[in-house]
Amino acid sequence: MLQLTSAATITGGLVAGAAGTAHAKRRADQQFILHGRRTGANIPDILTVGVPYYVRYDLTDAEGRAVGTENAHCLPVTVGPDGSFVMATLVLALTDGMITASTAFQRPLPAVTELPLDSRRWTHEFAVTGGTGTYNGAEGSVSIEHLTRDEDTLTVTLTDGAG
Repeated sequence: MLQLTSAATITGGLVAGAAGTAHAKRRADQQFILHGRRTGANIPDILTVGVPYYVRYDLTDAEGRAVGTENAHCLPVTVGPDGSFVMATLVLALTDGMITASTAFQRPLPAVTELPLDSRRWTHEFAVTGGTGTYNGAEGSVSIEHLTRDEDTLTVTLTDGAG
């Protein structure tokens, strides 16, 4: 009887171990693309060192379905005629969880107000700092390509730390 119980326990452990392996494979590197459309911002006419601003985008997936929001809180550290160096935090509030990220980047836009027309395309990358829900323990990066002043494309790359 003891041997049967031990065998059942070992078999159960192997099944649980296999499920753990399958879970690990689901948690392996994954990448998805989101599209954002600006729905809010408080960017001042002239960027000033130490004066924060935010930008908010509504996010859709590849099929055009609404999946959440992107909120970036930015703090200019240096400002010059050709742009500014900015520290930023990012929160992706998605339908199945939240991803947080941070970065410091050179913003190539002029230090004065953003030009609504003929704005330059530029890209910067955030390091994922955590997540909740489906993204509990998230690790990886979020690359944002600013296509126009009001539209962007996010490439979210989560490594095996992501749930």
